[in-house]
Amino acid sequence: MKASDLFVKCLENEGVKYVFGLPGEENEDLLFSLEKSSVQFIPTRHEQGAAFMADVWGRLTGKAGVCLATLGPGATNLITGIADAYLDKSPLVAITGQAGLHRAYKESHQFLDIVNIFKPITKWNTNVPQPDAIPEIIRQAFKTAEAEKPGATHIELSEDIAAMKASSEVHPVGVTTVRRSGPDYKALERALSLLKKAKRPLILAGNGAIRKLASNQLRRLVEKFEIPVVNTFMGQGAVSDKSPCSLLSIGLNIRDIVMDAVDDADLILSIGYDITEYSPEAWNPKQDKKIIHIDFMPAEVYTHYQPDVEIVADIAATLWEINEAFDKEKVEFDRQWYRPVRQRIIEDIEGYDLKEGEPFTVPGVLNVLRSLMAEEDLLISDVGVHKIWIARNFRVYCPNGCLISNGLATMGFALPGGIAAALANPERRIVAAMGDGGFLMNSQELETAKRLGVAFTSLIFNDNDYGMISWKQRMDHDHATGTGITNPDFKKYVESFGIKAYAPKTLTELKRDLKEALESKTLCTIEVPVNPSVNLELVQKLKKRKKGLSR
Repeated sequence: MKASDLFVKCLENEGVKYVFGLPGEENEDLLFSLEKSSVQFIPTRHEQGAAFMADVWGRLTGKAGVCLATLGPGATNLITGIADAYLDKSPLVAITGQAGLHRAYKESHQFLDIVNIFKPITKWNTNVPQPDAIPEIIRQAFKTAEAEKPGATHIELSEDIAAMKASSEVHPVGVTTVRRSGPDYKALERALSLLKKAKRPLILAGNGAIRKLASNQLRRLVEKFEIPVVNTFMGQGAVSDKSPCSLLSIGLNIRDIVMDAVDDADLILSIGYDITEYSPEAWNPKQDKKIIHIDFMPAEVYTHYQPDVEIVADIAATLWEINEAFDKEKVEFDRQWYRPVRQRIIEDIEGYDLKEGEPFTVPGVLNVLRSLMAEEDLLISDVGVHKIWIARNFRVYCPNGCLISNGLATMGFALPGGIAAALANPERRIVAAMGDGGFLMNSQELETAKRLGVAFTSLIFNDNDYGMISWKQRMDHDHATGTGITNPDFKKYVESFGIKAYAPKTLTELKRDLKEALESKTLCTIEVPVNPSVNLELVQKLKKRKKGLSR
């Protein structure tokens, strides 16, 4: 059997359905092996788009998404998407071609040491030294990518190894389920003791809280004892924002309403919290919070994050143990202390409702969108001003009901992500929200989406600006520089791909177009011009808030 055929058989063994990527001379044998297999190769228009598709596939399915590139520039174009998966804890396996070993030791056309280049952004990566090593390497790559905490791995397959013959005795390595350890009983007892003494505990739900059934046990704990929950941007949906215990998201660099509850909490139950998302310095500035750390990995060493106890184990199993322990004895917490904070948060969100004749704003459009989307629908956020508003104002009702690039915070993420989401969950209604800047970074993938026949809605917030940077500059210097841009006619641009496009100008048209797009279950795009004045107004409003007067 040819090595490339063995490689693909190992991919089939891992349950791979799609490989996203670009063809190249150095991955030619692999492409022809894929052609004969059950794995579908999906040509994309840029390697970055392929990596984002693999990233989102991994987030939604829990199984590693796979992206493919050739050597040199093809491989380096994957870097941003691989790094995004690495910091956002998404299972991903990247495969790159390489020049033959006969020229790998000297300066050569398009040759770069990709394995060493990828080291800082992968959990594990290697080249294939000889055909018989392929089964073990692929099993290792997928096992490592999917193990908690998930992330990116990389395999380099040179063109000469791909064309070689493998031994007839070599076969794919069996895929087995690895059980993660349960909580240490002494750590659990210490955590339970701290919880029993608390009157105003608060749960900080992070990225890990939406994975591996953790959210089921988290919701059980929250509902039984009415403990308030704040989530990071990537922890949205761990507990439904319809719950009266949800205080929505934490993550702004300015003091938001939710910080009133964080200040008053006498214990923080940190569950699956990734410090890459939001520094603990922002919510524990005095370093005086009692913290219980529950995660798959030990806590990072941070001056502002020094847990009183760490339970390093399966999150779902740990929460199950806590629930079981509390079911057997009487435990009571103050069930009212945080409710005024939630009320202020909800009132603030509803205060952005649009009125006919007023300019569109991002939070106003999001309120319309939320009213039209079902609980199980999916919103994918790109990076820009709209990401802040989505994380702050858009209420999420189920795990993975909103996907955000937050660890690396990468523009250009949402549109390719919409393609992967539509392939992974074709039954869901999906909206990929992005700014005009992020849209044009990967808008070429509209052709990929059209070719595949997938259905999702791209929602473009257009302010003709790199709005996030402009917002920050205006906060720091009272004006912006280097952020203004111009755009094509987005409606005509999208229609040139043969895709339905909308450009509403009034609130009535916006509601009509959003409703039609969502109900059509087709590929379409909606461009919404937005007034950015609400951005600075939010900062000014929050700066003026006085905690003692806001209650």
